[in-house]
Amino acid sequence: MEIGYFTMPSHPPECGLKEGHDWDLQVLRWLDELGYQEAWFGEHHTAPWEPNPAPDLLIAQALQQTRNIRIGPGGFLLPYHHPAELANRVAMLDHLSEGRLNFGVAASGLPSDWAMFNVDGMSGQNRDMTREALEIILKLWSDPAPFTYKGKYWTVTKPDTMFDFLKPHIKPLQAPHPPIAVAGLSKNSDTLKLAGERGFIPLSLNLNPAYVASHWQAVEAGAAKTGRKPNRKD
Repeated sequence: MEIGYFTMPSHPPECGLKEGHDWDLQVLRWLDELGYQEAWFGEHHTAPWEPNPAPDLLIAQALQQTRNIRIGPGGFLLPYHHPAELANRVAMLDHLSEGRLNFGVAASGLPSDWAMFNVDGMSGQNRDMTREALEIILKLWSDPAPFTYKGKYWTVTKPDTMFDFLKPHIKPLQAPHPPIAVAGLSKNSDTLKLAGERGFIPLSLNLNPAYVASHWQAVEAGAAKTGRKPNRKD
């Protein structure tokens, strides 16, 4: 059996941000020593009990303090990141990890985060933005030719070589990219249907058995649309 770890991470609001960060690093060192295969850390911006707006900062430090465990965001909230910037940042982090990075993404389920970033989560805009951002990121990593992607939320250009030496050059170490996971929260999660459609790892917030069952049903429904087998890693 392979054992993994997921955390929001959660800390009491009275706990200092540095204190909580240091505790998470200690937990990761223990997990690595105990032989855990992977660890995932969430991203939130307006949850005092879940105070980690930049999981990659924690991951970058943790990779230097561990030897074997795979580590990833669980996940980056794609509506709040420009996909070109995140594609480059994740690719760089993959090189720093020497191939131990997992790449988790999520659509964001906190109304207070929606408000901060002016995203209409009630209409499902956050899920649409997640799909579009992930499509752009994967295209930047996989398409060698110059292109311009004109989406509903972002327009991204991968330019041709300029002045004989300026060109996009940052790609992940792992080919074609780090393992991708998609986190879901709501019952019958539309986001987890994306995991099924693309064969990505599903990450479920285990609120209760009924939620978990509906999450797996969503993964299976997405897989059925594309004829894939659901990824049963998690």
